[in-house]
Amino acid sequence: MQASTRRMSGGASGRTSRASEEANSSGGNASAPWSDRGNVDTQDIYTQTQAPTSLTSTSVEVYELAPRPKVTYDKSIQTSDIYPSASTSASIGTSTMYLSSDSTQNEAALNVNGGAGGAGRETHDELRARIIQELEEEKKRLDVEIEEEKRKADLELEEERARGLSQPALSSVLSSPPFLDFLSQSSKIVQRALSDSYDYLRDYTVSSVDDGKESDGARVRLLGTWNEESWGRGRSVTGVEWSPKFPELFVASYNRNPMAVNEPDGIACVWNLHLLDRPEFVFHSQSDVLSVAFTPFHPNLVVGGTYSGQILLWDTRSRHPNPVLKTPLSASGHTHPVYSLSMIGTQNAHNLISASTDGTVCAWTLDMLARPQETLSLIHPAHNKTDEVSVTAIGFQENETTTFWVGTEEGHVYAANRYDRAGAKAGLVQNEVFKAHLGPVTGMHFHPGSGPINFSDLFLTCGVDWTVRLWRSGGTSGSGSSSAKAGGGGGVGVGSGSTTGSAGQKVEISPLLSFEESDDYVYDVKWHPNHPAMFGSVDGAGKFDLWNLNVDTEVPIVSTAVAPSSSRGLNKLAWDRKEGRRAAIGSSDGKVYVYEVSQELVTPREGEWEQLRVTLGSSLAGGLDLAGR
Repeated sequence: MQASTRRMSGGASGRTSRASEEANSSGGNASAPWSDRGNVDTQDIYTQTQAPTSLTSTSVEVYELAPRPKVTYDKSIQTSDIYPSASTSASIGTSTMYLSSDSTQNEAALNVNGGAGGAGRETHDELRARIIQELEEEKKRLDVEIEEEKRKADLELEEERARGLSQPALSSVLSSPPFLDFLSQSSKIVQRALSDSYDYLRDYTVSSVDDGKESDGARVRLLGTWNEESWGRGRSVTGVEWSPKFPELFVASYNRNPMAVNEPDGIACVWNLHLLDRPEFVFHSQSDVLSVAFTPFHPNLVVGGTYSGQILLWDTRSRHPNPVLKTPLSASGHTHPVYSLSMIGTQNAHNLISASTDGTVCAWTLDMLARPQETLSLIHPAHNKTDEVSVTAIGFQENETTTFWVGTEEGHVYAANRYDRAGAKAGLVQNEVFKAHLGPVTGMHFHPGSGPINFSDLFLTCGVDWTVRLWRSGGTSGSGSSSAKAGGGGGVGVGSGSTTGSAGQKVEISPLLSFEESDDYVYDVKWHPNHPAMFGSVDGAGKFDLWNLNVDTEVPIVSTAVAPSSSRGLNKLAWDRKEGRRAAIGSSDGKVYVYEVSQELVTPREGEWEQLRVTLGSSLAGGLDLAGR
């Protein structure tokens, strides 16, 4: 750079010399400006020269280039921040380029501070420590902000709670379905606890006087009355049955309330022994519900037969009171009232059998009620007006699925077969007639058959002729009505009491025993589930009679007036399945009365089965005709 400057200065040497000579000729005054200006460009010298006087050779250094800074790289730090912080700039240094000028020349200089050899840079450990410290400080700051936000939110929530909900918002919450469902379920739980009769405050350290409930000699006592005014008013109980799984639950069906046009025509209520004032579930129907039953293999399902002929299926798991399945109103099913239902079969193969007053018996599967699986028309040509048999009650023997018995409106009982078999066709057994009652048969029930001796071929019927009668389902077979099980020993068989005709002629079968103690229509009769010789009956006079054939065959052992103040008829009776100590009784005033029978009465002794066989055998062997014939 200096060499090129010299060449530029040499080229102008001639002009410079002439300027010097001209300055000397003027008396030395021309050199004053040059002394003040210092080093200047050769072009300026040429411009300011008035008259070349002399030439001189000068060398002027115009500018200098700064040395290139030395940049070093460290493997631990590959990059640098685009916007370095103040601390980094202070430690490492800042590369500054500046241009300074003075009165004599313009000069540019580039200064690099602290960059030589990476001096002043952070080490790897120092950088990590600084980053960790910054993160901890940021975390502390965020924690403080979060705590502050929580405190503000809590204050706002407390202020909102203090103000309360507005009236529209409160009405919206109270009428919402989730709130109503929660209120219904929680209130049921509270009412169950309040309805429990157990004395939770009893002090066992203090000897108390006996309250007399068990020692007063009362063998049947009232547990309670289950009724809800809004649903039971103006209705009658048409059916009662206990749950096969939950011993505290029972279901009751009701007919129409003629005064409530906006309510469903028929309902079915599931009641709880620990909940007196309201039912657990209420199911609706578009027609009067005349019969109801729990399904033993599906405890959540309830079936009902209606006045219109429909079969309804309700599910306690459903949130709606309407049936989940129902049969259509068509000729493929029933077209007349269904007064009787029965579940037969096993867990894996079972059917619902229904019978109606149109003379039709249908078999249904619970998962398909659109069409009956089987349809059987019961026809008897000996009827005066029509061939159809109007069925009001149906019964099956224990573990029997193909043969059944039906009670009719004219008072007779017939045996029937579901299928064709050897020597018998499907339908009624035409040559056997049980002359049961002088009016419609209102109830029928077969013996449960449990115990050392099998009495499952015995069944009871009741009717509007004020009587209850005991029958043997063997008909004219000639064998005893009660046979000993394996290991049960032999004994005297009980005759059928039949009037036998010649082959092919009609045979009229008489009852084994007849019980004529009632003063009104007998609406229902049921065998006790555990005691072989005990059964109960209810009548239109409001009496609940408890019979024990091993004690007396003429009068009941206990006769109880249910609700004597109301004098309403009793329609249905059902024993609980577990112990048989509770009897649910449906009344025509829409109430269900539950009575508890003493343990002494319902517990059978060891010889009860043998004694019952002797009792029935001695009655016929002695020629005793309790039927009045």
